[in-house]
Amino acid sequence: MEWNFKDGLPIYSQIIDQMSMRIASKAYELGEKLPSVRDMAMDAGVNPNTMQRALGELERQGLLFTERTSGRYITREEEVLKELHRKLAMEYIEELFEKLEAIGMTDEEIKETVNDWQKEEK
Repeated sequence: MEWNFKDGLPIYSQIIDQMSMRIASKAYELGEKLPSVRDMAMDAGVNPNTMQRALGELERQGLLFTERTSGRYITREEEVLKELHRKLAMEYIEELFEKLEAIGMTDEEIKETVNDWQKEEK
């Protein structure tokens, strides 16, 4: 998978974000074994310590787990995936509202526009 990093943001946090998106979108299946830290770091073009730090944080968040002798895996728990979807949705909605409020729209206008958009898309 391709990694895209932007200037001005810590690489490890971008890895966390990109891995979260890959897990949420099921680019990785629940319970799937990840490549080694070294292989993932090489693929991403980052220091293995940076990759380790990001994966450690994903493990603390419950998105990954480690089996002592066989490596790291994507969570097997559907509830964790549902919570990730909810968390990401809330972040995107917040960003949408902030941008639309910045151009002068009220919450009611935003909701109405989202409803109109949804009707047009169906």
